[in-house]
Amino acid sequence: MRNILSVLTLSAVCASTVSLSGCFPVVATGMVGGALSIADRRTTGAQTDDQAIELKAFNRFRERFKSEQVSLSVTSYNRVVLLTGFVPNEATKAEAARLVSQIENVRSVINEVALGLPPSVRSYGADTVLTTRVKAALIEAKDLQANVIKVFTESSTVYLMGLVTEREANRAADIAARISGVRRVVRAFETITEAELKRIQTQSSGASPAPGAAPAANVAPPTPGTTVTPTNDVGPSVTPIR
Repeated sequence: MRNILSVLTLSAVCASTVSLSGCFPVVATGMVGGALSIADRRTTGAQTDDQAIELKAFNRFRERFKSEQVSLSVTSYNRVVLLTGFVPNEATKAEAARLVSQIENVRSVINEVALGLPPSVRSYGADTVLTTRVKAALIEAKDLQANVIKVFTESSTVYLMGLVTEREANRAADIAARISGVRRVVRAFETITEAELKRIQTQSSGASPAPGAAPAANVAPPTPGTTVTPTNDVGPSVTPIR
């Protein structure tokens, strides 16, 4: 466990440093997504779209919001966008969501932006440590494929994303809720069935899917200018802290 924490801490500190320099959406997704693309349950196209969505959102926010009272983070997974951070009022929160929703290939936006002043650098550091601890705990769990779960922490609230079964979602949320310092766990998973998981694993191994296999969990990117509802229910749900 200690060795896992050491490696993850180094990676998390690097990501945190990049975040402060204003390039986090590109570098974090590129490094993690590229390294795990083989085991990722998203299609290669979805992974590429997620990186592009984060970059475009970052650029739009940089152009639109000049105030130091606005601090926003965008995490895209399978073209579903989790929007977090801090803004001074409801109008800015709504505008941020609108800007993201207009980006090509975005399927839906989960708006978790809070009203208030941005946290201190020290708070960002604490969030980085929590993310590291949650990731390490997921890796230690023998009944989970930890690298298919994306973990993001904002003000001690842990957000979990990924294409997972109901069992995996419950297990991952329970693990995160037991980490000391975590105040809230928000599940923003896209749930797939056990049959869909087997199909994805079969395709990843290069074997042909069995006749009558479940349809794909990943959806094709939407046509620009259209509104698309995700195939599965995607939305935040809070797991009680143990």
